Amino acid sequence: MKFFIDTANLEQIKEAQALGVLDGVTTNPSLMAKEGITGKDNILKHYVAICNIVDGDVSAEVIATDFEGMVKEGEALADLHPQIVVKLPMIADGIKACKYFTDKGISVNMTLVFSAGQALLAAKAGATYVSPFIGRLDDISTDGLNLISEIRLIYDNYGYETEILAASVRHTMHIIDCAKLGADVMTGPLSAIMGLLKHPLTDIGLAQFLADYKKGN
Repeated sequence: MKFFIDTANLEQIKEAQALGVLDGVTTNPSLMAKEGITGKDNILKHYVAICNIVDGDVSAEVIATDFEGMVKEGEALADLHPQIVVKLPMIADGIKACKYFTDKGISVNMTLVFSAGQALLAAKAGATYVSPFIGRLDDISTDGLNLISEIRLIYDNYGYETEILAASVRHTMHIIDCAKLGADVMTGPLSAIMGLLKHPLTDIGLAQFLADYKKGN
């Protein structure tokens, strides 16, 4: 399972990279704004800064909602750095743009996916990644993990190579459950990734080891 971090915070990205388990980054205009990154030029520079930290894919989102606009923005984003994956919304023009980019060999992440049908269309259009938002489904009393399971079954049935990128991951158990269901990638906050380290028996055991060592010295 690939681990992506969902942020525009460079320090958090560096921390995850230093841990040695980071495979990529996802971000969006809202996360950029949260870090005080506004204005087209500053946002583009920030994407490059992220690419210079990580070794893997970095999803960069278009703002346009029409085909021509997505193509123009997506091509500009793809030209920034070889690691850039163009992030498109799961709408009709987004699917058209997905097909356009994949035909040109440009990687695409279809975002805001909330149904198996949407994920099927994304795979048919050749998307590199499909991003089902499990946390947002949970927020409206819908089982987000069931969507991961449905997409996994459909993709396995037909051999689609599109990777399931579990998005809107909120906590550590989301990561574990997505791994059990066969999600190819998860993207979430640094806190969720670091949470995988935590276990009280590890802390107790380490404290005991250190106490025993001190007794003999």
